[in-house]
Amino acid sequence: MKKIIIVMLGVLLMSACQKGKTFTVEGTIEGAQDSTLYLYNRSMSGIVLIDSAKLGQDCTFSFTHEAPVGGPDLYVLRIYNQWINLAVDSTETITLKAQLAGMAQNYTVTGSENCDKIRQLALMHSQLQQQVIEVEQNTTLMGPTMVDSLRLLLRNYKDGVMRDYIFQGPQTSYAYFALSQTLNHLYWNTSPVFELGDSLDDRAYRAVATCWKEYYPESERAQQLFNMVERDINSNRIAAARQQQLQGESIEVSNIIDLRLPDANGQERSLSELRGQVVLLDFHLFSSEESGARILKLRDLYNRYHDRGLEIYQVSIDPDEHLWRQAVQSLPWVSVYDPAGESCRRYNVQAVPEYFTISRDNELQFRSVQISDLEKEIERLL
Repeated sequence: MKKIIIVMLGVLLMSACQKGKTFTVEGTIEGAQDSTLYLYNRSMSGIVLIDSAKLGQDCTFSFTHEAPVGGPDLYVLRIYNQWINLAVDSTETITLKAQLAGMAQNYTVTGSENCDKIRQLALMHSQLQQQVIEVEQNTTLMGPTMVDSLRLLLRNYKDGVMRDYIFQGPQTSYAYFALSQTLNHLYWNTSPVFELGDSLDDRAYRAVATCWKEYYPESERAQQLFNMVERDINSNRIAAARQQQLQGESIEVSNIIDLRLPDANGQERSLSELRGQVVLLDFHLFSSEESGARILKLRDLYNRYHDRGLEIYQVSIDPDEHLWRQAVQSLPWVSVYDPAGESCRRYNVQAVPEYFTISRDNELQFRSVQISDLEKEIERLL
């Protein structure tokens, strides 16, 4: 009998091991009875639905799921259009208390320091987003003044996040989450809060990438972040080497910053070679959802004004070179490729799409936020 019991216990233990480790997210969302709550994984390839539950009269919920392997992972709870971001390191039990009204900003979380820090960051980010909208809606701030105001607002936010969160725990999930934040704008789509290529932001990226690589060597997130930073470092080295090769040769022509980038045939095309034409300098991402509609608008603009002297110099920053080559095969204007984004840094492009107008004598005119009607601006320059 004892032998049988021992064997049975062994089988049970083996079965438990095979099931693997799990984590639990549980809690209460007052006022959410009869609503459906969803749990998503913010995977490397996108948002993936894991589980859902319809809340009863007591408004409680509990999700149990397989714990992440190799390193921390990010998750999201959603009701309607309200989201709560979570991070899971291993087998913790995360407990939330919230009210349906304002759930995304007003909730408490226990059982995970990372999730509480993410709650703080999400609240700060929400306040920043509102401030950005207020600046962009301020009609007394025009052109460069608006851009400078946004830069100062963003810089102050980033300095505080780096000081109080990222550099306090670069190996944590909340530090990684901070680097993933984005902003929505009135005049362009979205932009990352922290950007590789910014000398101050680079410090934050390198700190988190180095620590994640050391703490979580098997993590796909750690490897991707480390590779991003490595590519940025190599890009900066190449740019510095090219500057040395120029040996004093000026890259400025009139008041534009000249660009020399390869087209789909491998031919180097410079921005300055278009002197004598009105140029729309366009920064584009063909992999974005808005790309197709935007290209159609540019085609219409090009078809109507090219014979009168309009040219488009379009810079793609797509990471997928094959996708870019396929996308530009039938485009009639100058299409060049800059996956490292060095041209964006030269023109201080914070997000794409973005464009600038250039006069016939290679004089930089305006950027998109300063132009209320692009066709009228082109007519003026022609």
